[in-house]
Formats: sequence, C-alpha cells, structure tokens
Amino acid sequence: MRGASPPGVAVEILTNPAEDPRRAPDLSHLEVFNLTRAREVALSRLVMAYVSTGLVFMLLPGTFLGVWNLIKISGRESLASISPAWLQAHGHAQVFGWVGSFILGIGFYSVPKLRGTARGAFAAAWACWVMWTAGVSLRWFANIYAWHWRALLPLSAALEMAAFAIFFYVVSRHRPAPSGTGRRPQGSCQASLDPWVWVVASASTGLALSLVGNLAACLGLALHGADPAFAHGFDQRYLALVAWGFLVPFVWGFSAKWMPTFLGLAPTRPRLLLAAVAANAAGVLVTLAGWGGAATWIFAAGAALAIIALRIFEPSPKEPKTRGVHSTFPFFIRAAYGWLLVAALLQVAAARWDFSGGLWGASRHALTVGFIAVMVLSVGQRILPAFAAMRLLWSTRLMFVALALVSTGCALRVSSEILAYQDYAAWAWSVLPASALLELAGLTAFAVNIFGTFLFERSHFATQPLVVGISREST
Repeated sequence: MRGASPPGVAVEILTNPAEDPRRAPDLSHLEVFNLTRAREVALSRLVMAYVSTGLVFMLLPGTFLGVWNLIKISGRESLASISPAWLQAHGHAQVFGWVGSFILGIGFYSVPKLRGTARGAFAAAWACWVMWTAGVSLRWFANIYAWHWRALLPLSAALEMAAFAIFFYVVSRHRPAPSGTGRRPQGSCQASLDPWVWVVASASTGLALSLVGNLAACLGLALHGADPAFAHGFDQRYLALVAWGFLVPFVWGFSAKWMPTFLGLAPTRPRLLLAAVAANAAGVLVTLAGWGGAATWIFAAGAALAIIALRIFEPSPKEPKTRGVHSTFPFFIRAAYGWLLVAALLQVAAARWDFSGGLWGASRHALTVGFIAVMVLSVGQRILPAFAAMRLLWSTRLMFVALALVSTGCALRVSSEILAYQDYAAWAWSVLPASALLELAGLTAFAVNIFGTFLFERSHFATQPLVVGISREST
C-alpha cells in the first residue's frame, strides 16, 4: 500500500514484514519494523549532514569569498588585483565543498538503502564525511592564509582522495536490480544498466581524475611552487576537466533519470545522450592536450546533443510534477539548459576574440552558476526534502525567490563581465558587485529554505509504519 508522503514523491510502505528479504529469521515483526525505521532515520541524518556541510561551504568559503573577490576586482577595475590563490579557494569550495558534498551524501543515502543490511556502509559514510570536510576546509585555509601551505595542500588533496576512495568502494559493491523490477531474480547475471547510469559513471570518472590531478598539482606546488596557487595554464586545463568532465555529465545523467518524470518529457534518446558524453570526454582530452580552441567547438556540439537527447525544449506529452515545489520549476530547468548553450557558445567566442579574460570568465560563470547552480537549486529543493526523512519543502515561495535572484544575478554578471573586462563599457564595472550580491542573496535563500525544511518540517516517519524506499515513480 502507499501512505501519505510529500507531494510528488511516491513511497513504498511495507505492511508485511515477510516482504522484506532483509528480515532475520530470529527477529519478531515488531523488531524488524523498528530496525528498518531506525535505519531510515539514520540514513536521513547522514544525508542531512552532507547537505548541511555543502550549504555551509556554498555560503561562506564559496559565495561570500567570491563576492568579496568581485567587489575588489570591480573597485580596482582589474582582475590582476586579486590573488589567484583566493580565486582558486573560492572555486574549490564551490565545486568540491558544495556540489561534491551533495553528490557524496545522496550517493551514500541511495546505496545502503538498496544493499539491505549495511552497518559497515554507515561507518564508511561518516568516515568519508569527516575526511572530505577536513580536506576541503584545509584547502581553503591554505589558499587564503598561506600558513604552512606546503604541508596543508598535499594533506587536503590526500584527504579528499581518501574520502572518494571510501565512497567508490561502497558504491562499487552495490549491484542494481534489473531495470523495471524491484529485485534481482535468482540466477540472473549482471543487470543491464540504464543509459543515465553510464553517464553518471563517466562523471564519477571525471571526479576521480579531478581529484588525482588536484593531488598531483598540490604535491608539485609543495615541492617547487612559490605560492599556493596553480599556474594559470594548468589551472585553465584543470577547470575544463572539473567543469566538463565532472560537473556537466553529472547533471546530464540525473537529468536523464529524473526529468522525464519531473517535466513530463518524452523518453530520453539514449544513443544521442551517450554521443554527447563521448563528445564531452573528447573535448576534455583535446583541452588537456593543449588544443583549447578546437575543444570549444566539441563542447558546444556535446551540449547541443545532450539537449536534443534529453528533449529539454520539446513539448511535454505529460503534465510536469510540480506539486510540493513552485510552479516555475519547469521554467528554471529549461532556463538552466539555455545557460548551458550560452556557456558553450561564449567559449567558442572566447577562443577567437578574448584578450582580457572577460569572455572566458563569462562563459565559466554561465556554466557554473547559470547551469550547475540553477539545476542544483531547482532539483535540490525537489528531492532533498524527501531524502530528509520524507519532509515537505519548507517554502515554495522562497524556492522561487532563490531561483529568481540567482538567475538575475547571473544574467547581470555574464553580460557586465564581457562589457567591463573587454573595455566595451566602463559603467559595467559598477554592475558586477550588484550581480554578486543578488547571487549571494539567492543562494542564501536556498540555504535558508533547506535548513528550514530540516528544522521545521515534520518527518513523515512519525505517521507511516515503515518506509522501505523511494519507488521508481518518484524518479
């Protein structure tokens, strides 16, 4: 049967303990119920810890430092007025501290639920959280204060690498059931994987390579560097690996999993999606080989293929599921993919006409804020309340405010950065701080809404007998 649950999320309720294959034969039915309920509560606490940590990195080491950097840049009308180490501290906190923490937390939340008894997975997940949080924190501290940075930079990178190794070990032990079934039939071979899984796997490979590259670069700096900042040429290639090899495929993969249901889209075109991922990987390799100009065209082609494969801008044959979130949810998802196209085209233009970093910076901001951040704010407020012990989103109006502020700030930042850095319009320098403050306000509203959900919304475990897992209808 199905019990009451947050709008738009289907939840499987177990009414017969014999349906649970994890039930030990020497336990009573009531003991099985209590153990499973306790495990679900423990999982929700785990994911809330990861998400809360990500929100703190997003606001303080990430966005606040980014706003401060931009205010100083606009005041002096020069990108060279800011230490590259500070810029890299801001970026690392946003990518790995915010988005990385979200991905690890949701990944750990999902895998133990499917594995049944997972006592070791809980300990591993908390150990991973400690290492990951310490690693990102030490990296930010070393970049900002330069205190014993020759020791702290390699240590931070090693902690992040160790945390990912724990995550990979737990995830790699999971064997999914065949598509369309609740469990693997006896005697079945390796289950065939849906296309979105392969896309997420490619993104995980990109994350692993990003962490390996980070560790190697930090060791190189510790031995031969003059300050705790990557060299400009290496940093530009590394950012391409992080953005297009890690972040973008993750969003594509989870879009393929969730958007057909959330937006009511027609089924994804799997071959085109895999072709987009292949083009994306080729673009990363070409960039690492030093042919950045050619890579921009490959990234643009991959982005176009992904949009066609996901059918983002095609009419929806079904009604989108917006119950429990703001009605503008489908609009912002499509707007985010519009920003993806803008980012790709600005890269092409930057390779040809950029002489001051303005076009490159605008492209990177369109990608990281317009595409990645807007997708995280949209989908995060759609799924995180359900992961947090089946809560409702605290405020749908605050969801709209957050997305509107971030989108407006991003539009101002991308346009004014081109005008100001390229010396097209001096007045655009004064717009840059305003754009940063709008984005800070929007991300703060997002954090307040998620923390409000965790603190003030009641868990549905209080009224439901037993939650086994989120069904395929929710995804």
